Amino acid sequence: MSEVSAILLAAGRSKRMGAFKPLLPFGETTVLRNCVQNLRQAGVGNIIVVLGHRAQELQESVKDLGLAFAINPDPSSEMSASIACGLRELLPETKAALIALADQPAVPADVIRAVVSKWTSGQRLVVPEFHGRGGHPVLIDLRFREELLTLNASGGLRSFLKAHQVEVNRLSVNSPFIARDMDTWDDYRALHQEVFGVLPADQGQKVPDKIA
Repeated sequence: MSEVSAILLAAGRSKRMGAFKPLLPFGETTVLRNCVQNLRQAGVGNIIVVLGHRAQELQESVKDLGLAFAINPDPSSEMSASIACGLRELLPETKAALIALADQPAVPADVIRAVVSKWTSGQRLVVPEFHGRGGHPVLIDLRFREELLTLNASGGLRSFLKAHQVEVNRLSVNSPFIARDMDTWDDYRALHQEVFGVLPADQGQKVPDKIA
């Protein structure tokens, strides 16, 4: 699947969480590593992780996974800025990009494969949805590359997809996790328990994490 690369967005500060999301435990690994594992299991070989806040620490935590990295110098910027950073690091042979979020560690590999399969069959914009609710990863053919590089900061990806809604293939999938972000500590605990049947390793007691 060398023509499809993933841009995994992990530049934010996790302010609402109160703990640094990418490095939180998720099963036997971390949130970020689990995101990478799901993409790799789906056959996505080239993954660009967009870093910002605590970039060096995050890069060190996944240095054994053979990833590429892009740096967003402003971790407080909108998602559109991180997408542009990732696009600039794509390999020349890349023809489509999966935009994936680093706070969605439970998106199954079979869902990712299904999204890519739609592109292989000729669709150029693919959005997975569960019970009518859209989520990630979103697949975008790189004929839209220039538009992605200049996304409106306020409207972002949502405005882009709305502008091209007649071309968007909304793929119904069987996983609620495509639309389950971890914005708060309760979100994280609930997701972990739903996926693994147990609370995270801290047994539900919030362990403050230095995010500043």
